Amino acid sequence: MSRPYTVVGAGAIGGTLAAHLYRAGHPVQVADADAGHVAAIRDGGLRLRHPDGTTTVATLPAGTPDDPPAGELGPVLLAVKAQTTGAALDWIAPRLPSDGWVVSLQNGLNEERIAARIGADRTVGAFVNLFADVAEPGVITDGGRGALVIGETDGRPSDRVQRLVADLQCWGPAASTTNVTGHLWSKLAFGAMLTATALADAPMAELIDRHRGVMHALAREVLAVASAHGVRPEPFDAWDPAPFLPGATGAEAATDRLTAWLAAMPKDRSGIWRDIAVRRRPVEVHDHYGPVLACAGRNGVAVPVLNGVLARLAEVESGRVPMSEEHLAVLGREGVA
Repeated sequence: MSRPYTVVGAGAIGGTLAAHLYRAGHPVQVADADAGHVAAIRDGGLRLRHPDGTTTVATLPAGTPDDPPAGELGPVLLAVKAQTTGAALDWIAPRLPSDGWVVSLQNGLNEERIAARIGADRTVGAFVNLFADVAEPGVITDGGRGALVIGETDGRPSDRVQRLVADLQCWGPAASTTNVTGHLWSKLAFGAMLTATALADAPMAELIDRHRGVMHALAREVLAVASAHGVRPEPFDAWDPAPFLPGATGAEAATDRLTAWLAAMPKDRSGIWRDIAVRRRPVEVHDHYGPVLACAGRNGVAVPVLNGVLARLAEVESGRVPMSEEHLAVLGREGVA
């Protein structure tokens, strides 16, 4: 590859993958809107703390949109928060070479928005489930391997997807798929449960286990919308969407497996919780579930629990009400779950 990978958004996901690509000898540069994070990378490299306690340092080119890295944009690994996708595209679009392309390593359904800006033929989808956090400027804590699946949005095989998957083997078990949309909707169902856990200050596994009625209702609502939209959801890691599909059974056993897996993870709270409780910044889940709510409306699918969780999260996020497990208890008592 003649041009370096350009990672736009060097946070938990983008920074982790950039550091692994660098360590494997792939040319890579990063751009991030956080000037303090970029300054730390420029001064001491991007430091990645691994689950075994070791740290690696990636001394790679870094810049902000106002002071970007000097290298020409290669394939863009877009890893910014969903609500900043438009601003990132404002910077990427005029700089992207005619043969350049962007892969959305983001949460939510951002591919259509990217395609509308730069063209569907230059947009690649990806599903990411990494357990990582930005510990401080220039430092990322890698919480271990999750799932990373990449595919063309129209489902066709392609050489560029295969090349990217091969390069990302330096991180872990990256894979290609002909159903990336199914992975993204499946994560939205799983992510709805994680979103609900951000209403309280307690480990994700414990909250999902104690409030199974609410959690099952959330997953079923999102997957009912997916089914109405003609999407076939895919399993990943310890999450199996099949028992939560309309008319299916087996949710209790599936939840047992899921909570056991989450309990074994070093990262016990979601990034949504961290954005509210630690970073004090807006969460991105409202952008994630906006398309889900719109699709639910078009298809006549009721999503009362999802609406309830998002409304309560907005209250917690704004500081109008505190984090409390009582939010989940009230959702259950109100009969929405």
